[in-house]
Amino acid sequence: MNSSFYVDKITKCIEEVATGQVHDTEMLPVVKVDLKNVLKKNGWNFSWKSYLKMDGRRVYKLVRKDDPTHEIQGLISFEIMDNYIEMHHIENAPHNIGQKKKYAGVCGNMVAFACKISFDLKFEGFVAFTAKTALMDHYSQTLGAEHIFGAQRMAIPTESAKILVNSYYKNYLDGE
Repeated sequence: MNSSFYVDKITKCIEEVATGQVHDTEMLPVVKVDLKNVLKKNGWNFSWKSYLKMDGRRVYKLVRKDDPTHEIQGLISFEIMDNYIEMHHIENAPHNIGQKKKYAGVCGNMVAFACKISFDLKFEGFVAFTAKTALMDHYSQTLGAEHIFGAQRMAIPTESAKILVNSYYKNYLDGE
């Protein structure tokens, strides 16, 4: 899998583009019913239902805490490896893409969540993924990701992971 997500902005949570208002978020595990409208015909790029069925894959949705409907702002799929998190897929909701997007900071928020899980598991925040060549510089600049073994392999090292986690999860890594 080549990651092709775009990090538009590192924010405190997610930021409403039209107003600049910041909304607190939470990451919740995805269940099958969450995906009833997450379809290609509705603007989604990946077949998220298939990821729920894959052994070892974890799928989470990013939602606003103050939204009782839990409208999905983005989705992420990752796998817990022996000593790191392998990020497989990440996608903004269609309404968070392009010039008329509703919220900024969605992908950054989900990557920070993967880094947080890595810290929780004592993996030092290490998250790896395979990137499209055209986006490797972008991931280096926005996420602090580094090229690792393999042509398109990248990883978010500990120091960069700390910055991301502390941006989205205030005081999570106290003293870091």
